[in-house]
Amino acid sequence: MLNLLNNVQLILMAEKLKIKLSIADRVYPLTIDPSQEEGLRKAAKNIEQLAKKFEQNYAVRDKQDVLAMCALQFASKIEQKSIDKQEDTSEVTERLKALEQIVDSKLSII
Repeated sequence: MLNLLNNVQLILMAEKLKIKLSIADRVYPLTIDPSQEEGLRKAAKNIEQLAKKFEQNYAVRDKQDVLAMCALQFASKIEQKSIDKQEDTSEVTERLKALEQIVDSKLSII
């Protein structure tokens, strides 16, 4: 039974990828699915770039403050996209209702 358990663990580990990401002068070792690698590396790169921008433009000494500002920036972008999507959906719904009324009025003539 122990042998079977070890084999299952080896199979699961074979499907995972070990990477290291550097964010704010710290290295974070991660075990991930290979499909996640590109997204995680891009995200880490974006965080690093934004952190450098904040450090250059503002008198920020503490890395925690810089990372908090980065988190707020990224979270606000996600929230704004959600708001924009809701507004787009409302606009499309209104247009569809208007088209439906036009079609209904034309069909009632026939």
